[in-house]
Amino acid sequence: MAGHIQDRWYKTEPGPNGKPRRVRTDRYGTGKRYRARYVGPDGTEKSKSFPDRQKRLAEDWLTRIEADMSRGQYVDPKAARVTFKQYAEKWLESQHTDLNTRASVHAQIRRHAIPYLGPRPMDSFLPSHIREWLAELEKAVPASSYRRVIFGSVSGIFTAAVEDQLRTTNPCRSRSVTAPGRAPGRVRPWLADRVDAVRAGLPERYRAMADAGGGCGLRQGEIFGLPVDEIGFDTGWLHVGYQVKVIGGRLVFAPPKRGKVRDVPLPTQVGRLFKAHMKAFPPDEVTLPWLTPDGPPVTKRLLFSREGGGPVRRADFNTYAWKPALVAAGVIPEPEKGKRHQASREDGMHALRHFYATVLLDAGENVKALSKYLGHSDPGFTLRVYTHLMPSSDGRTRRAVDRLYETLGWATDPMPDGPQTAQAD
Repeated sequence: MAGHIQDRWYKTEPGPNGKPRRVRTDRYGTGKRYRARYVGPDGTEKSKSFPDRQKRLAEDWLTRIEADMSRGQYVDPKAARVTFKQYAEKWLESQHTDLNTRASVHAQIRRHAIPYLGPRPMDSFLPSHIREWLAELEKAVPASSYRRVIFGSVSGIFTAAVEDQLRTTNPCRSRSVTAPGRAPGRVRPWLADRVDAVRAGLPERYRAMADAGGGCGLRQGEIFGLPVDEIGFDTGWLHVGYQVKVIGGRLVFAPPKRGKVRDVPLPTQVGRLFKAHMKAFPPDEVTLPWLTPDGPPVTKRLLFSREGGGPVRRADFNTYAWKPALVAAGVIPEPEKGKRHQASREDGMHALRHFYATVLLDAGENVKALSKYLGHSDPGFTLRVYTHLMPSSDGRTRRAVDRLYETLGWATDPMPDGPQTAQAD
C-alpha cells in the first residue's frame, strides 16, 4: 500500500513497564480521525482525512492511489479541484503563439467557454457537461466553423490538464461528444459581375480596396496597411510587408500572416486605379506601434485611410462600408431597422482573394506561383483549397486544339465533306 494511515485520536508511547501503549491524544473525539498520507510523483506529501469507523475506506483510497501511479493515471486530488476558469487562465498565459493567434484564442475562451464552464472543478467534468456546453454554444455562435475552432481550444485545455495530471481523460474526446462540423469543403468564388457590383457599392474612398483584393490577392489587414512606397508603379510589382491588426483592442502594424512577406505582380490597370485613388484621396501618414500596443512606433504613408485621417479599423469598415456594399449588390438582404446586417462569413472581404485565385487559375497560372502570390506557407494547401477550380484536362485539351485550328485557319475554312472529299482521296 502506498503511504500509511495516521490515527489522530491515538498515539503510541512507552508505558510504565517500558512496553509501548496506545493513549488518547488531545484531538480524541473531535474532527476526522484517520489521515491517509503518501508521497506523490512530484516528491511532496499528499493526504486525505476520513471520519471515525472509516479506516477501511482510507486504506482503499491509498490502494487506488498506488494503482493509479503504477498505471500512469495518477491525478493529484488537490490540484484536480482547480476550476476550469483558474486552469484556463494559466493555460492562456503560457501560450507562445503569435500575438494575433493568442488574442483570438483568449477571446474564444473568455467569451464562449469560461462563462459556462468556468466554475466547475477540472476533475468533475463528464462528457455530458461538454455536450451541454456545445448545445449552448450553438445558440450563441451560428457559424459551425467558428464553433469548431472554439471547441478545439477547449479540448486543448483539457489535453494540457491530462498532461499536468489534473485529469486522466479529455472529455472532449469522448465518443459521445460530437465536434462541430467543418466549414464547407469547397470555395465558391464570386463571379466578376458580383465583384463589380460590390465594388460599386463601396464608398468611393474605399472602392480601390476591391482592386487590391481582387486584383492583387491581398488580405483585408494587408489592404488596410498598404504603404504607398511599397507599390512599384514603375516595376510592376507590389511588396506586401505590412498589415494593420487589432491587438488587445488597439491597432498595430505587423508583418503579413505567418510572416509571409512577399511580392505580387501589380497589373497595369490596378496600378492606374491606385493612382486615381491617390489623386482623389491623398495618402495619409499613420503612426502605429509595431507588433504590440507597447511596441516601437512605425510611421507609414498608407494608401487607404479613414475620412479625416488615421488607419482603417476592421470592425468599422465591415459594419459601415462592406456590409452596406453587400446589400447594394444584392448579396445579403437589407437589415430591419435597428438590427444588424445578416452574418455572412463566406461573403467577407476574403472573397476577393478567392476571386483573384480563380482568375489566375483560369488563365493557366501554376499553383506554386499562386501560392507565393497569396502568401500561403505551402503550395499543397493552395492546391487543396482551389483544386476544384483548376481547369480540367479535357477543357485544356479542347482549348489547345481549338487554338491550333485557329492558327492553321481550319476553324474558319473547314474542309468540305461528302462525295467530293471521297473522290479527292
